Amino acid sequence: MDTAKPRTIFITGATGLVGGHAAEEASRRGYRVKALVRASSDTRWLDQLGVEKIPGDLEDAESLRRGVAGADWVFNCAAKVGDWGTLAEFRRLNVDALRLLLDAACDAHVERLVHVSSLGVYEGRDHHGTDETVPPAASSLDAYTRSKTEAEALVLKYHQERSLPAAIVRPGFIYGERDRTVLPKLLMNLRRGTFAYFGSGEQALNCIYVKNLVHGIFLAAENPAALGEFFNLTDGEPVSKIRFVSRVAELAGLRPPTRHIPLGLARLLATVVEGGAKLRGARNAPIINKARFKFLGLHLDYSIDKARRILGYQPPYSFDEAIERAMAEHRPRAHPENPARAGSPT
Repeated sequence: MDTAKPRTIFITGATGLVGGHAAEEASRRGYRVKALVRASSDTRWLDQLGVEKIPGDLEDAESLRRGVAGADWVFNCAAKVGDWGTLAEFRRLNVDALRLLLDAACDAHVERLVHVSSLGVYEGRDHHGTDETVPPAASSLDAYTRSKTEAEALVLKYHQERSLPAAIVRPGFIYGERDRTVLPKLLMNLRRGTFAYFGSGEQALNCIYVKNLVHGIFLAAENPAALGEFFNLTDGEPVSKIRFVSRVAELAGLRPPTRHIPLGLARLLATVVEGGAKLRGARNAPIINKARFKFLGLHLDYSIDKARRILGYQPPYSFDEAIERAMAEHRPRAHPENPARAGSPT
């Protein structure tokens, strides 16, 4: 590969958590960055980085073609996410729109495309060191993960039939700075006292710090051995639900939660409540559903040995350092007259 010329990277989802950090890392390396942005998106962070903005959205074929034009690499970090909605809604953006991006990338003869998938593509059961030899689930617990499974199959099809030089990374639960959804929502529930563990809370959480994920994305782009391959990515160390949530609470100056719902009861409630919500045609997710049971109730431990072996992936940040960095913007500030209040529970 010619490394003398700065690379050009086209990023979808650049106003989101993963894409924003990918744009930051690319800029730090001196690469030219192009980003697909909707008219309604907050682009202040991208403007600070000097990113070239391509107006449009995932369903705008012409905008995608402008984005990939002249790009060496494409990072597809965009997706419709969530634990509620119909398969048709998720499929429209995560599969049908993806096809437009893949067509544009093929026609532009990009050097590499890295697609960000999810560890959610695996069967909704307890996992103990599951690796990439285990196939994605034929049917998933929720529409989001089903659409991600279909998206992976589509990327692989383009690699095999149209020689698209693509690699797929499967991150777990992503957290980090500038997160506008996951950590804020968890903190809201902690402050309200509504958070409860399902079972003991000692089950593994398949978490990954966003900067560790971005490190893996760049490795997948750089290594020719990644083509046509899937890679599980996590922080690479045991992190239980209790360890994660308690640390978030402590860093926010809150009392760690102590409520637990028996695992069997949580599973039953998830099935019954979700079924009722679907019958009513609820537009918003109920307080408990199968996807949330999967996240909080199941043991989610996945092997990253393949990424270590082929990509040389070694998470740059330990969980302890990563959660400190991710929570820095949520830390309580010392009161001017009583600094001790900063760490007191609220």
